[in-house]
Amino acid sequence: MQFRLWTAVGAVVVSSLVLAGAANAENRKVKIINETSSDLDQFYASNVGSADWEEDILGDDQVPAGGSVTINMDDGSGYCKFDFKGVFVDDSEATVEGIDVCEVGVVRFTE
Repeated sequence: MQFRLWTAVGAVVVSSLVLAGAANAENRKVKIINETSSDLDQFYASNVGSADWEEDILGDDQVPAGGSVTINMDDGSGYCKFDFKGVFVDDSEATVEGIDVCEVGVVRFTE
């Protein structure tokens, strides 16, 4: 089984991805960018207080190679830190833990 690399981009990027101020602390939207050669078939996210993966956020949709999707990670729990899992059409997987979605605006899948 192949594994893919995640790159979290947020506070280190000097751009509009970095949000300032208390009002923006509640913004939990994350742009997922698929920079691989394989379509992203399933995407799971669970706050760090959860012991299980939630449902596949993409449902019947996919994020094509080179494509992106923006997801509102606000699950009503108040958590900012989430674990992510991506499953690709070639059966490879990528997981990352503890992404602060209140600070990080972009997560990239790379090969």
